[in-house]
Amino acid sequence: MNVLLKKFRDAVFSVIPITIIVLILNFTIVPLGTTPLIKFLIGAVLIIFGLFIFLIGVDIAIIPMGDMLGSTILETNSIWKIILICFLFGFSISVVEPVLHIVAGQIDYVTAGAISKSLIIISVSIGVGVLITLGVIRPMFNIPLRLCLTIIYSIIFILALIAPPEFISISFDAPGATTGVLTVPFISSLAIGLFSKRAGKESEEDSFGLVGITTSGAVIALLIMSIFVRNADLSHTINHYTSNNITSSSIAGSFLKLVPSIMLETLSALLPIVIIFLVFQVISFKLSKNSFLNIIKGFVHTFIGAVLFLTGANGGFMDVGVTIGGTLTSFENKIVVILFGFLLGAVAILAEPSVYVISKQIEEVTSGYIKGSLIISAFSIGVGFAVALSVIRTIVPGFKLWYYLLPGYALAVILSYFVPNLFVGIAFDSGGVATGLMAATFILAFAQGAAGVVEGSNALVDGFGTISIIALMPVLTLLIFGLIFKVKSSKGGTQKNEQ
Repeated sequence: MNVLLKKFRDAVFSVIPITIIVLILNFTIVPLGTTPLIKFLIGAVLIIFGLFIFLIGVDIAIIPMGDMLGSTILETNSIWKIILICFLFGFSISVVEPVLHIVAGQIDYVTAGAISKSLIIISVSIGVGVLITLGVIRPMFNIPLRLCLTIIYSIIFILALIAPPEFISISFDAPGATTGVLTVPFISSLAIGLFSKRAGKESEEDSFGLVGITTSGAVIALLIMSIFVRNADLSHTINHYTSNNITSSSIAGSFLKLVPSIMLETLSALLPIVIIFLVFQVISFKLSKNSFLNIIKGFVHTFIGAVLFLTGANGGFMDVGVTIGGTLTSFENKIVVILFGFLLGAVAILAEPSVYVISKQIEEVTSGYIKGSLIISAFSIGVGFAVALSVIRTIVPGFKLWYYLLPGYALAVILSYFVPNLFVGIAFDSGGVATGLMAATFILAFAQGAAGVVEGSNALVDGFGTISIIALMPVLTLLIFGLIFKVKSSKGGTQKNEQ
């Protein structure tokens, strides 16, 4: 019962801070109107209960599958079998990720179908499958995480130079879409299953970094995809993102009309992983009847939770984000929207449960020298600045996304060679911590709305990219903390030196 209460509390806490901010704005400077506000509140409730049920399903089915997969890989002598197993599970888990469906749907809408939702989901999932495989086999060949990340980001920078400019923002937002409520728990449980039986310091270090490597596959996949579809007709790209539901007169209809398509989409996405599980149940897992039925029950929870979650997000919750972004950006005093962007980012990161997990890990790694509360505060300020910088990029003509990302990730790769090994893995994993539920729904919608009212802006180029800036901040923050810890350790200021 305590576990269920904690999950419900996590679901509520993920949504309530943004809800409070919206209510304050509604009764002060951004009146939304009765119908949009009711839709937003219904959407928030559906997201809370959908996320709660979904997280139960993840605990019952997905996390045990990750553990079993890790054990299966340890018992497998053939490298080709390991590659096939990792790719199949990585691809299937990514296809089901609700956050990816939300972001892919926005891209589909903004490009008027020229870049389809299914193309985005399949491309990203292939990238996730390939890179999760690389992340699993890396320790088997003793490839240093630093070197692996250096090669990966070098490939990303080269591809970014070749790719069409309009694809850069959506490509770098992709990692945030893959580190949602399903993918991260699966990857984490896989890492535990793989490395928990290994002894020594290397086991602890190898258990981190898998998320960071895996999510980079989403960027690479979309950049490669963009090269092949560079001639796609984007002439109908929507320059001003507008809501589909916010002006609808029927409150119930805004949600009910979404349910059939979302149910079919979710079922289609979940089916491959169910089939793969059934195959592995026969050839490898061989669970007892009760354990098998428990996993199936977890899949049912996952399905119901995803349907409620996606219906709530698309039925009115994100529409209010678009409206607020557009309204605040239209104010003559742009400082207002920049300050709100900062507040939105600072509050949103505090609503992510994984932030508290990472902060506790850092406190334990440094034997209490770096306090968890300090990490949380740094994350909050950093992500607040990230959203504020994203707003500035939108309202200042000619300010490109790569002005942030190129020096930011270059600095991150360089710092990785000067900090303790454990900090490298945790830092690059933490990029997915900040880009959770609120970043992929409300904050991205807010950015789309802001881009929609700026003259000369393009929703595809300027409306995306916010998630990528948010993801960069925790990486830099933890690497800087790692450098400080190393310096203090070398001077005898701490008792534990991770190097």
